[in-house]
Amino acid sequence: MEKTKRIIQKTVDWFRVHKVPLPWRESRDPYRIWISEVMLQQTRIETVIPYYQRFLEELPTVFDLAACEEEKLLKLWEGLGYYSRARNLKKCAEVLCAQCKGEFPQEAEQLEKLPGIGAYTAGAIASIAFGKRAPAVDGNVLRVMTRLFADKSDIALSKTREKIAAQLKEAYPEGAAAGDFTQGIMEIGETKCIPNGVPLCPSCPLAEECETRRQKLWEEIPYKSPKKERRIEEKTVFLLQCGEKYAIEKRADSGLLASLFGFPMADGHCSEASAREQLCRAGFAVQSIAPCGSAKHIFTHVEWHMIGFWAQVETPLPCYLWKTAPEILESVALPSAFRAFRKIIQKNG
Repeated sequence: MEKTKRIIQKTVDWFRVHKVPLPWRESRDPYRIWISEVMLQQTRIETVIPYYQRFLEELPTVFDLAACEEEKLLKLWEGLGYYSRARNLKKCAEVLCAQCKGEFPQEAEQLEKLPGIGAYTAGAIASIAFGKRAPAVDGNVLRVMTRLFADKSDIALSKTREKIAAQLKEAYPEGAAAGDFTQGIMEIGETKCIPNGVPLCPSCPLAEECETRRQKLWEEIPYKSPKKERRIEEKTVFLLQCGEKYAIEKRADSGLLASLFGFPMADGHCSEASAREQLCRAGFAVQSIAPCGSAKHIFTHVEWHMIGFWAQVETPLPCYLWKTAPEILESVALPSAFRAFRKIIQKNG
């Protein structure tokens, strides 16, 4: 308990002097903090900043987000990936507007009841926006805390996260210090107790408190059980062109990239002959077809190994949506899995 209190105070003192200026740190507005925290999940800070600024220019309040059409929302999110995050933002905004008059609950326990808000995001909003004693334990916090106490618990397990959250909550500060500690401990994890490579102990404000440093165990801690190998799936992507328009389709409501638009695909790697045959069976009169490159996209548990064919067809079948390249680029949120093929139509469209 005493050590945890020292860690908190040293972190708060360090953060108030050394914090990195970021756009979401300019306000205690829970809406802005919420948007930033969701965007920062599994995304680098430098990537998020322009998305965050553009998002808030278009949707400055929770009411604007609740009223936003999904197509526009997904276009604003295009390139960030994990599109369920954007859909959950809208669902949550709708609940906040309908049930809470657009006001965010201040307690983490109440925030967690909202769609798409988990323990980490609830803790971040409650502590940063409202000064509540609410830990926000992400991967950075897990790494820093397990190293400070030379704790070899598996950080992939939820019980480890819960244990550290409980340990922190006993000593968590209130008021401005709550938000400063939440942000400070994450920043130490991002800039000092780094996830890859040798930790920068000489410049870390918590070095004197670190048992892992003392025992020289940084290569062993944090411990994380190995992930299962990703499954590899082979796919064929079709760039179907009729005149100046290309075919896109809305994907199924479940599975990878659910309900998002993409180029038509087939399972497996097709030869040129089998690709032509598939298109003919689907009802297309194929004028020409040729390979147009390959790409790989990594999801959490699956890898797509894709090859592509560009086909000129005579008639735009109504089972697809047909748009010009500028229309696709300007108004359709294409997942990053299709980035390589998007570039092809951008170059030639």
